[in-house]
Amino acid sequence: MPGDTSLGDSFGDAQGDGPSGDGARPGRRALVLVENLSVPFDRRVWQECTTLRDAGWTVDVICPRGTKRDTEAEAVVDGVRIHRYPLRAATGGPAGYLREYGAALWHTLRLARKVGPVDVVHACNPPDLLFLPALWLKRHGARFVFDQHDLVPELYLSRFRRGEDLLYRAVCALERRTYRAADVVIATNESYRDVAVRRGGMAPEDVFVVRSAPDTDRFRPVPPEPELKRGKPHLLCYLGVMGPQDGVDYALRALAELRAVRTDWHAVFVGAGDTFDEMVELSRRLGLADQVEFTGRIPDEDLVRYLSTADVCLSPDPHNPLNDVSTMNKVLEYMVMGRPMVSFELKEARVSAGEAALYAPANDEAEFAKLVALLLDDPEQRARRGEIGRERVGGPLSWRNSQAALLAAYAAACAKDDENSKSKNSKAARRSRR
Repeated sequence: MPGDTSLGDSFGDAQGDGPSGDGARPGRRALVLVENLSVPFDRRVWQECTTLRDAGWTVDVICPRGTKRDTEAEAVVDGVRIHRYPLRAATGGPAGYLREYGAALWHTLRLARKVGPVDVVHACNPPDLLFLPALWLKRHGARFVFDQHDLVPELYLSRFRRGEDLLYRAVCALERRTYRAADVVIATNESYRDVAVRRGGMAPEDVFVVRSAPDTDRFRPVPPEPELKRGKPHLLCYLGVMGPQDGVDYALRALAELRAVRTDWHAVFVGAGDTFDEMVELSRRLGLADQVEFTGRIPDEDLVRYLSTADVCLSPDPHNPLNDVSTMNKVLEYMVMGRPMVSFELKEARVSAGEAALYAPANDEAEFAKLVALLLDDPEQRARRGEIGRERVGGPLSWRNSQAALLAAYAAACAKDDENSKSKNSKAARRSRR
């Protein structure tokens, strides 16, 4: 919670509790760099920060300010000190991104100087530009942990669809430079780990899989509310970002196919993004305006109400170079709420959801609609698949396992620091004997 709590007071009670292991380093300091979202709104980053805090680390974060939340320039939230800078999101194509990223880099370097020396700098992409402040901190003794949230070359291909042009080659070069600077890489899944080893040239022992996992305090089922179905027997729900690569247009076209054969459902799309207005207009053009509701971003308690009432959830991310190998947060969030879902056939969607989902052939909207109808007509199958998802999130995909991997990554980074110190001491001793 924001306030004037001192770092010393905040950490006094944290060091003996929570996760422990090789990554527990009382008295050491980590600086987490984020450009894509504010903190603690970025749930994955916040889980990582609190895990490190509970392991005895002093944690600082540098990130942009939010628009409606996380608006303070500086705050201490649950013992983590957060330094925020103003940032205008990119508009108008590549020039807009250059302005955004240039401003972010300038503010990050400015605030990093204010924070001072740290033991580990932990940079979360996108963009693959945060290796620049990380290199400056490395010159002052820090180890660099690269937390790869997105494969930016694949993101570029999937979002902009411009092919392997000059900008694509530029983002590939920045990714290579980031790998080269990193002491340790954190990957969100095995597919990303494979890229770090194969394309990035990282040693396998220096790449750790830290899967994203839902916040079980945030996602707790509540009694369903039939009125959210707007008089229909069934509720369909989409949760997530609405960008060019997120497939909301695929979901809407699938729902148009579904509406042609049945109208016993209401659908709600929760979230916002670059294409929000475009998707609302597409819904109108497809004749879905009376059955499809767009809420924008909503408070957590309202989100939980919709998910608790939903009969089937939608994961319409189309098959493309990025989506096939990425772990979708919405998939895990549907699972923790015990909701069955329909997804397109994606490699990492199957790894996460397993039998909690039904899978349509890649980008086949008609088959997607048929699978939604199949689940609507089979309440026993819905319940079974929902329970499978809940068990997976509580077991092999739980944040407990990710905590252990995160602390192991930090232990490996610190071991490199210790090895370097021993090497320097050994060289100094040899020189003194001459």
